Amino acid sequence: MAPLLHLRDVALTFGGQPLLEAAEIAVSAGERVCLVGRNGSGKSTLLKIAAGIVDPDHAERFVQPGSTIRYLPQEPDFTGYRTSLAYVEAGLGPGDDAYRAQYLITELGLTGEEDPATMSGGESRRTALARVLAPEPDILLLDEPTNHLDLPVIEWLEQELKSLRSAMVLISHDRRFLTSLSRATIWLDRGVTRRMDKGFGDFEAWRDEVLAQEELDRHKLDRKIAREEDWLRYGVSARRTRNQRRLGELHSLRDQRRTARAAQGNVRLEASEAQTSGKLVIEAIDVAKAYGDNVVIKNLSLRVARGDRIGIVGPNGAGKTTLINLLTGALAPDSGTVKLGTALEMVTLDQRRESLDPATPLGDALTGGGSDQVMVGGQPRHVIAYMKDFLFQPIQRGTPVGALSGGERGRLMLARALAKPSNLLVLDEPTNDLDLETLDLLQELLAEYQGTVLLVSHDRDFIDRVVSAVLISDGDGVWTEFAGGYSDMLAQRGRGVGAKVRPVEKAAPAAAKAASSPATSASKRKLSFNEKHALETLPKKVEALQAEAAKLNAAVAGDLYTRDPKLFAKATARLEEVAREIGDAEERWLELEMLREEIGA
Repeated sequence: MAPLLHLRDVALTFGGQPLLEAAEIAVSAGERVCLVGRNGSGKSTLLKIAAGIVDPDHAERFVQPGSTIRYLPQEPDFTGYRTSLAYVEAGLGPGDDAYRAQYLITELGLTGEEDPATMSGGESRRTALARVLAPEPDILLLDEPTNHLDLPVIEWLEQELKSLRSAMVLISHDRRFLTSLSRATIWLDRGVTRRMDKGFGDFEAWRDEVLAQEELDRHKLDRKIAREEDWLRYGVSARRTRNQRRLGELHSLRDQRRTARAAQGNVRLEASEAQTSGKLVIEAIDVAKAYGDNVVIKNLSLRVARGDRIGIVGPNGAGKTTLINLLTGALAPDSGTVKLGTALEMVTLDQRRESLDPATPLGDALTGGGSDQVMVGGQPRHVIAYMKDFLFQPIQRGTPVGALSGGERGRLMLARALAKPSNLLVLDEPTNDLDLETLDLLQELLAEYQGTVLLVSHDRDFIDRVVSAVLISDGDGVWTEFAGGYSDMLAQRGRGVGAKVRPVEKAAPAAAKAASSPATSASKRKLSFNEKHALETLPKKVEALQAEAAKLNAAVAGDLYTRDPKLFAKATARLEEVAREIGDAEERWLELEMLREEIGA
């Protein structure tokens, strides 16, 4: 099938550095493609070139005659529009259904009378979405469509996009969103695109295979260079006159090695942990909070123990941030009591980055000013070294915070928060503007963190990977706790965030009642001997496996590949096996620990 839109050989240099070198996008009728890559890799720029907004240094751009394209920018321009509805209607073309504009405005929770000059980030994003969706174009180019949206709107948007016949190219950091919608993946890496005719769900395994092959190719190149250097060291003097060709080949190999553009670096995340807190971290008893007639929290009782990871979810305006403030003692309840545990050292990552002064240089934001040292867990580190851990270049030390991108500000907030010793991390939308690799590393950090985590997020995949329980708003100030992640909550509750919990009727089937109260079935049994034994022995097994993994990592990190390729292959295979065994053991221990707690309750 001929593509509706085809970009080939896209090249663009930015600030003297090549941003795009051989990029390509092809999208056919009805096709759903996700465009993925690191922050700063040029995804948004490539999408703007596809939309005809940015002119590259070189490109071949073909659009099927008569095809309509609509582009969703990250920061729409509302200049000249009096209301949100006027902005949406201006995007309609001849023959488009004018009623669809009002339909989408209503579905997205707007009135159409909002003043674009005073709209919030969420209202601006919903208005911009209505404008590009209303014409039902042949091609939709969507740059971060879920930014500033809450979970009910994200889930609505998924269903709306699935119902359209439009071809789509999507950029998003929301894994669940991409997995649900995409059927093909374009990976932009180091200026070049690679395409896989499968959705995002298969991307990460494919990416890892590509990078592993690159690493193997680099090993081969290094070994060839070593052989040539050995020949030069002992043979060039005797064969100089007739073997200058080999000397030229070596120089060519070295140039290859020098100029090869290596994969971009990874963020190095480490949380500075303080002394262990008391076993009981937070206890709330019959807590209530209201603002006038708006009841935000009603009769909430909750116990948070050391090591718990509580995810707080709900629509915008449900009171998630208010709830965080109540639980951490920053806000007093109208009634009820909140008791904080002993020896708590709390670090908070705020949602709006408000603690960052736009005029402050990046280096001073980390050091506090007047120093080149950052205190990380009570130990000094040079600010440049710490900046590199979070993918900042040394030249950015003097860059004002206000000049940083959204992703860079997100990484800066993480760098500031994680430098402080803590045993309670409070994260209010920490995933905003972070790329997928940084999200992976943040998830690993939280998995290894020994303290307690309170997390507010609209990222369903991140919640699934991080939390041990979900506290969800059911409306009217009612909050309900479910064991597990977001998917577990869906299975138990039956609906997503946007809907109220189903009422429990007298005639409800026994299976449904059991599902709504997992502790009931657990309380009827006791732990078996094997389960008790596993609870006691699994932590030691995990420690032993982690020690083995550390030894294997040390072995493969050296020159083992060069000395003994077979032993290297055996060690890497065992390393993968150990990683799986650790994951299985930790998962089994968590299941048994949750069962033990349910029986105790």
